[in-house]
Amino acid sequence: MPTRSTPTERQKRLGAELRKMRLAAGAPTEYAAGLLGIDRTRLSNMESGIRPFSPDRVRTLACNYSCTDDGYIEALVAMTSTKERGWWERHRGILPSGLLDIAELEWHATRVRTAQVMHAPGLLQTEDYARGVFTAVLPPLTRLEVELRVAHRMERQQVLERPSPLPYIAYVHEAVLRMPYGGTEATQQQLKHLCSQSERENIEVRVIPTSTGGFPGAGHALLYADGAVPQLDTVQLDSAHGPEFTHADAQLTKYRSHLNWMDGAAMTSAASRDLIRKIARDL
Repeated sequence: MPTRSTPTERQKRLGAELRKMRLAAGAPTEYAAGLLGIDRTRLSNMESGIRPFSPDRVRTLACNYSCTDDGYIEALVAMTSTKERGWWERHRGILPSGLLDIAELEWHATRVRTAQVMHAPGLLQTEDYARGVFTAVLPPLTRLEVELRVAHRMERQQVLERPSPLPYIAYVHEAVLRMPYGGTEATQQQLKHLCSQSERENIEVRVIPTSTGGFPGAGHALLYADGAVPQLDTVQLDSAHGPEFTHADAQLTKYRSHLNWMDGAAMTSAASRDLIRKIARDL
């Protein structure tokens, strides 16, 4: 199987999970490589996502690592599939790979929860609003780069429209509703769009009012993607240099706690819509 110069986050995650399984079993690299009839360097490359795993090899390793969680094993097997190229692959070499990794993460998630403190959730943005978001970056993007990012963001939203739409919960701080990305008119249209989208069965928008005061995780945006099994949950954080991904158990626990806190502190969906509409009228 060919090597990859730049494995995706999903490919790296599969390798990381099999490495974690091997270490939990106390199996040295030489032992695992011997099971597959390869050398230890090749196994290390597979565990790094540089070389792919086949379904049979995943099952062989899981069996010899004494893993008995069938759901987890089958979820890992599903991650080996390369039969279909995701729509995001059309943007490879054109957009930063981290943006494609977010799209792939959302596509394979069973549910996504997000917390936003500065702008509307990406999957719920309008074109003009998204354009305003991508214009407000440093160093400035060219007009072409902005439009490519806007087009990609709009394509990401198909995950909410597919035959089995993604369940999506957005916790949005009230400050988001008052930030005029793209100007007043674009922001008004964005707020109306948030309201209409939140009425769909698979989408929930909950506002955290400023009267709540300080709250955990206030300093950054957060995306929590539920995997096919809980062991494959992933957190994505925004940063000035691009998206960051984490799946360490302690980090997953921390961010689940953040979202649970927000769930308790946020307004109901109906009350959130009322507030969004009021702010839109007042802009």
